[in-house]
Amino acid sequence: MAEDQTDNTARAAPVRLAFCVSYLGSRFFGSQMQATSRTVEGEFVATCKRLSLFDDWRQAGFLFAGRTDRGVHARRQVAAFSTDAPERAIQTINTQLPPDCWCTGYAEVPVSFHPRYDAKSRTYRYYFQEPPKDMDRMNRAAARFIGSHNFTNFARVRDKNPFRTIHAAGAREEDGFGFFEVTAESFLWHQVRSMVAALLDIGNGNAPEESITLLLDGPSDRPLQPAPAEGLILWDIDVGIAWTPLPERDRSTKFMDHLCHHHALMEKVCRTLNNP
Repeated sequence: MAEDQTDNTARAAPVRLAFCVSYLGSRFFGSQMQATSRTVEGEFVATCKRLSLFDDWRQAGFLFAGRTDRGVHARRQVAAFSTDAPERAIQTINTQLPPDCWCTGYAEVPVSFHPRYDAKSRTYRYYFQEPPKDMDRMNRAAARFIGSHNFTNFARVRDKNPFRTIHAAGAREEDGFGFFEVTAESFLWHQVRSMVAALLDIGNGNAPEESITLLLDGPSDRPLQPAPAEGLILWDIDVGIAWTPLPERDRSTKFMDHLCHHHALMEKVCRTLNNP
């Protein structure tokens, strides 16, 4: 009878890595993993499995810092997982992710690192499709959000605590586009887009600046309809990490360039057809 063989091959202890993630949300059904729809987490996990970075995302402690809805984009989302192949992860992650999702930086973090619970603040930026009539009026109204308030009228609260503390909020212009930027420790579902909807009413002269205070202090006559998702970007999540930049992501750069050229072409086509 053959003698039992014991595998004494030493395996390196898993290393926990964090990645700074960007994505164009237009073709994703949100960030959170779903069984039948394309999501950012789903694509990220599939990529990690193809690269043999882990077999089971739960055992690897795979986590995103937060969820974004369908159509919402991200400039600095944060992902984390543990792997026994950290060098492979760092060197190849951008070669296997789809072109509308890429990593811009990485860091080795403690085993206990949790991107959601370790986040100190989150910042969103919403770009307006059409410039509001009065940005100054909108900016003054946005300042009324700063501080701790009950956001029941600005979100789908369900069983969550409706109180949130806003650290900064303002409306400004950049490269011909108006935008609203807001920072808080955390946000409720649809909160930012509902804040935008209220501000647009003010910026376009359909509501007084005081309407923000009234919505924060009491019941609303009608529920706010959130602004469209396409203008919203998860701008930054502060998890206290100094990111090491990752190499160029050629596939994503080419994809985004192609998309920009396509939209410029379609704008020209639409203007031409509209003015025969």
